[in-house]
Amino acid sequence: MSPHPSWCAGGHRCALGEHRADPVIVALPGLGRVALTRVRAADGREHAEVRLTVALAAAEPHARRQLLALTNHLTHVLQLATRASARPATGVHDGPSA
Repeated sequence: MSPHPSWCAGGHRCALGEHRADPVIVALPGLGRVALTRVRAADGREHAEVRLTVALAAAEPHARRQLLALTNHLTHVLQLATRASARPATGVHDGPSA
């Protein structure tokens, strides 16, 4: 196993040749929770692991609409993230545009 990177949480989180950071948790009471974890796989490739928990409406038609909206928004997030990872590294942070 390679040496732990500076962001690696170490301990029991690192297993099967991968390194894992402590998760960043964002919780919005009554709405949901997101846990974002940086991971370096055994082959050296890094990725973000995202676990999302969303409160669904009690009424079935509303819950289905929520799930459809969630699927559409997550598709957009994946497209944005993929586009960003395909850019060549410039060393310059291109933060959000105004």
